[in-house]
Amino acid sequence: MKLVWGLGKVLTLGFWTVVLVNQTAVLPVPFDMLIKLAGSLLLLTHVMELLLFNGSLRGRAHPWLDRIQILVFGIFHLQSFGRRQAEVHHA
Repeated sequence: MKLVWGLGKVLTLGFWTVVLVNQTAVLPVPFDMLIKLAGSLLLLTHVMELLLFNGSLRGRAHPWLDRIQILVFGIFHLQSFGRRQAEVHHA
C-alpha cells in the first residue's frame, strides 16, 4: 500500500508541474483553460483538507512542513499520519 501512496504523490507532483508549465507556456485553447480549472479545483480541495485536518497537526514535529505538503500532495500526505502514529505504538 505504501507503493500506491508514493505513486500518488509522484503523480500529484507531476500534475502540479503541468499546471506551472501551463502558466508559463502557451498551450492549445481548450487545454489551457481546462488545466487552470483542474488546478484551481485541486488547490481548493487541498485547502479544504488542510482546514479539516488542521487539528491533527497539533503535536507533530513540523506542522508547517506538514501544511505545505498537504497543500501539494493532499490526501496522499495525510495517509502518512496514521502510519507514523501506528509505528510509534507498535515499537
